[in-house]
Amino acid sequence: MWLTVWPVAEVVLRLEELLFPSIADVAVLSVDVNDEAVRIEARSTVAGFDCPGCGSWSRRVHSSYLRFPADVPSGGRRVVLCLRVRRFLCPVISCGRRTFAEQMPGLTRRYGRRTERLRSTLAAVGLALAGRAGARMARVFGLSVSRSTVLRLVESLPDPEVSAPRVVGVDEYATRKGRHYGTVLVDVESRRPVDLLPDRKPPACPLGSRSGQGSKWSAAIGHRSSPKAPPPGRPRQCRLRTGGISGTT
Repeated sequence: MWLTVWPVAEVVLRLEELLFPSIADVAVLSVDVNDEAVRIEARSTVAGFDCPGCGSWSRRVHSSYLRFPADVPSGGRRVVLCLRVRRFLCPVISCGRRTFAEQMPGLTRRYGRRTERLRSTLAAVGLALAGRAGARMARVFGLSVSRSTVLRLVESLPDPEVSAPRVVGVDEYATRKGRHYGTVLVDVESRRPVDLLPDRKPPACPLGSRSGQGSKWSAAIGHRSSPKAPPPGRPRQCRLRTGGISGTT
């Protein structure tokens, strides 16, 4: 039997490409695999880092410490990173930060207990399944998280950029059935919710100010609790199956 012996430098390079394919300036020092978890020891290869307070670049190392963020599971095992993080001295005397810790872009963030790719994975699960079901699905992957954590990661996502809807549907929803009702605005064409209003009072034009379109469009707003006749010049209305009202510009 012939065995292929790989040079150590080539093995380390292959590990870096396998474990951190889209992250630069990260060196893998060792990988420890057992029946329950995969422990990856790594460090940054950047000579210095920018101060988050004043933006000055520094390479004077004050100290270092270990950081253990959780990463995406692999092969049914937990993955834990053991990162050697350096703390630098700020060269500007007037800066409020005397020392600051380095961050690895695309991998870590301040006070983060999870890597960026694990955060995005849990946020995607939360967007698809919400809190309780998302937490149960995460446990199938080998991640122990609560439903509150899943929802918090979803709430931290930036709002997507959407264009002003052309056709808006208006209906009601209940937070406590029979006691508290609100209004939901839906883009009829894309079938996506646009906004949730805390009460059932029909606003004049709630989306024009938010989307920055001003008076370029208007939606027909109506509700069961306000049986008044629509004013003249209002767009044509049609009643939906759910009992709400939709209008076009």
